[in-house]
Amino acid sequence: MAKKSGELTPMMKQFFDFKAKYPEALLLFRCGDFYETYCEDAVEAARILGITLTRRNNGAGVKGDEMAGFPHHALDTYLPKLIRAGRRVAICDQLEDPKLTKKLVKRGITELVTPGVAMQDNVLNYKENNFLCAVHFAAQKAQRTGQPASMQSGQQMAAQSGRAAVAQGGRPVAGSRVGGLCGVSFLDISTGEFLCGEGPVDYVEKLLGSFQPKEVLYCRDRRKDFELCFGGAARSGMSPYEMDDWVFTEQTAQQKLQQHFGVKSLKGFGVEQLRSGIVAAGAVLQYLEQTLHTQIAHITHLRRIEEERYVRLDKFTIRSLELIQPMQDDGRSLLDVIDHTVSPMGSRMLRRWVVFPLKDEQAINERLDTVDYFFRNPEFRQTVDEQMQRVGDLERIVSKVAVGRVTPREVVQLRTALEAVEVIRQACIETSAEGDATAEQAQGGIGRMGRLLDACVDIRQRIAREIQNDPPQQVQRGGVISDGVNAELDELRRIAYSGKDYLLQIQEREAQQTGISSLKVGYNNVFGYYLEVRNTYKDRVPAEWVRKQTLAQAERYITQELKEYEEKILGAEDRILALEQQLFTDLVTALQQYIGPMQQDATVLARLDCLLSAAKTAEANHYVRPVIDTSDTIDIRQGRHPVIETQLPVGERYVPNDVTLDAEHQQIIIITGPNMAGKSALLRQTALIVLLAQTGQFVPAESARIGLVDKVFTRVGASDNISLGESTFMVEMTEASNILNNVTPHSLVLFDELGRGTSTYDGISIAWAIVEYLHEQPKARARTLFATHYHELNEMEKTFKRIRNYNVSVREVDGKVIFLRKLERGGSEHSFGIHVAEIAGMPKSIVKRANVILKQLESDNAQVGTTAAHGAKARPTAEIAQSREGMQLSFFQLDDPVLSQIRDEILGLDVNNLTPMEALNKLDGIKHILIGK
Repeated sequence: MAKKSGELTPMMKQFFDFKAKYPEALLLFRCGDFYETYCEDAVEAARILGITLTRRNNGAGVKGDEMAGFPHHALDTYLPKLIRAGRRVAICDQLEDPKLTKKLVKRGITELVTPGVAMQDNVLNYKENNFLCAVHFAAQKAQRTGQPASMQSGQQMAAQSGRAAVAQGGRPVAGSRVGGLCGVSFLDISTGEFLCGEGPVDYVEKLLGSFQPKEVLYCRDRRKDFELCFGGAARSGMSPYEMDDWVFTEQTAQQKLQQHFGVKSLKGFGVEQLRSGIVAAGAVLQYLEQTLHTQIAHITHLRRIEEERYVRLDKFTIRSLELIQPMQDDGRSLLDVIDHTVSPMGSRMLRRWVVFPLKDEQAINERLDTVDYFFRNPEFRQTVDEQMQRVGDLERIVSKVAVGRVTPREVVQLRTALEAVEVIRQACIETSAEGDATAEQAQGGIGRMGRLLDACVDIRQRIAREIQNDPPQQVQRGGVISDGVNAELDELRRIAYSGKDYLLQIQEREAQQTGISSLKVGYNNVFGYYLEVRNTYKDRVPAEWVRKQTLAQAERYITQELKEYEEKILGAEDRILALEQQLFTDLVTALQQYIGPMQQDATVLARLDCLLSAAKTAEANHYVRPVIDTSDTIDIRQGRHPVIETQLPVGERYVPNDVTLDAEHQQIIIITGPNMAGKSALLRQTALIVLLAQTGQFVPAESARIGLVDKVFTRVGASDNISLGESTFMVEMTEASNILNNVTPHSLVLFDELGRGTSTYDGISIAWAIVEYLHEQPKARARTLFATHYHELNEMEKTFKRIRNYNVSVREVDGKVIFLRKLERGGSEHSFGIHVAEIAGMPKSIVKRANVILKQLESDNAQVGTTAAHGAKARPTAEIAQSREGMQLSFFQLDDPVLSQIRDEILGLDVNNLTPMEALNKLDGIKHILIGK
């Protein structure tokens, strides 16, 4: 990597010493006005940042002499690019002024920035949390975790179907993965939110998908286990990082956590039983220490992830329902549609609500009550909305206060936020005083939420008194502290900024006292300020004046007053900056005493912002309040897809539909119908309406009764996963197995086109067996929507009492298909796939040929793939191949796709208006078609 140590310059030796301490980090080495990188770091930095890669020794160096750099003031521009690329960055700064030393400048690592512990605004996304995660594998057990009976029977059923229970590319199936139990912890250092939990590996995998941490820590000795269980983390933008095994010990973790929180046990946090979760949380704190993040007073609580409170959404469901991000670049997610929050912390909280819907009826209704109150009281809503716009990112500013990295402008924003808190608090309390029943039933009561707010009046008034209204971004630039705060500072400012006036006062006073009318005050670099007296008046000079210089026409003197003033004015600016910095530091120290109340303010404001956003969404999109209960009924009247309806062309109306599911009469709905008729949209809209309701939002429908669901599973759409060697069918079966292994009678299950990745008979068999299992197994009787093109499944309604057939209707007029997108009772026997191919732009010759083949198959009452083994007379596919018109001699009757394309080209020519050159070009095009054949 480098030359021998004996050949290194002192500066390069210093660089490699720091690099040896942080070998995994890209080292930014401060040299004068630049941050430089060397060797492999330079190559990597040049690639990521797009900066020039050069070599030392005027380009004549060898491998290991690479270097690349950028101006130090551009750090805020380049650092985010390195972090977003998943790199860890060690910042090595100069710790002394190079002008004040003749030796090698003293340097040190001032910050280690990683994807999981970034705090810079330009690195963070204000709309989402920036979580650091740690995963701890509990000690291996002799036997893998057993599966519940429902899981066992699900796998047995799948095995009987022939191909349903397919292992995930060699990975253990759900419920029996490595180690059985995992601890997990999440920390957002930018907000102070600290969580931990534990459970089976698939549960932890779900949490990773929901929290989407930027960095994941794990034990170096468990690398294989991590890659086996969470190998997809790195591919999902989560940077993995290995730590030593001693970090992942219960004793180390307990000591670290108790020391940080200043407690003797963790019982007060309700996590004492989560032994693996505690180990993971301890690893997170250890990592903060290793990355030099030691000022973490804002991390005041460790909360348990209460899985029983939330609807389970696996990564397949979150992705396929497009809850937080669309699958297409130009698409919209559910979050995009419903996020009308004003504050950044409100936006982050709403994102969490979307992936963690509630299961508790009372908690959901409390949210709905508050949304309802906002909806029905526009004046109150406007007051909260206006003040919320003044709050800014209170949560992250408080965290910066804790680590001592808050700027003067952010402190002023803190004051503005606290002023807004006071207004919101008063509005909420007055609402409670009105005795409004709806308000009192809201989450904790709107009035009680108001009483939780603390305007921190004393510190807010101190900020207003001590900090200028429009200070600079950096305290080092001066002009931060207001006048009247510190007498010495006021005097220094008067001296530094009113020096000429002060000197003029001295001149006038001394001239009057001595009678020397031509007296002048001057300055030179030899002895500083002086009084100049012309020779005519030198006999009037007081005895206490000290002569310093004689000129041809005058004498120059100094006085004690001038010398004292000189010392003041020459050091005034430096002293002003030092004094301002000290006063600002004192204020930040005082602010740190209010971290707890301000964090609580941020939480309450974020909650109000989310509920206010729900009211705005309901008003803008005409949503209604759902009825939430613990029944087994989902009854949606005139439901709409919340995302699709916002993307329709102007004037086009979304066609609403009714969907009813219950455990007694209509547990499973089998939906058939043409391609593009809207089956998938119907499935997704049902799930989205349920999830919106359990998030505490109004829903896009005329009315909705939602019997609470505990889990939502979707098998919607599939594609090959080449990186894992998984085919479309493998992905289908993996997701279906996950559903059958975890479904309960309170779940909502959505299947769309299951089995299409394999042969027709296999697909029908698997689909039938799965539907039958969900109907017959008492522990798996989930409310289910099953969209399919296997019309054979319509026969199940005749045998199974809780299965009902529906179809998404179409109308065929003059050979054209009109999609009505309306759900109707009964099955459908036609998919109109050829029509879809036609409107998708398929060549007309292919569409025509497909219609011929379809009619022949239907007339023979046969299935594609039938062979002689199924009967001596059943040979439709062979007859179709032999009957193609390409076997005949008449050119214009050929239906060979290529020749038919040529025929269409010729028939489409306007011979009367064709120029010779156009004719030659057309002939050349036909020639290329034939060559391609």
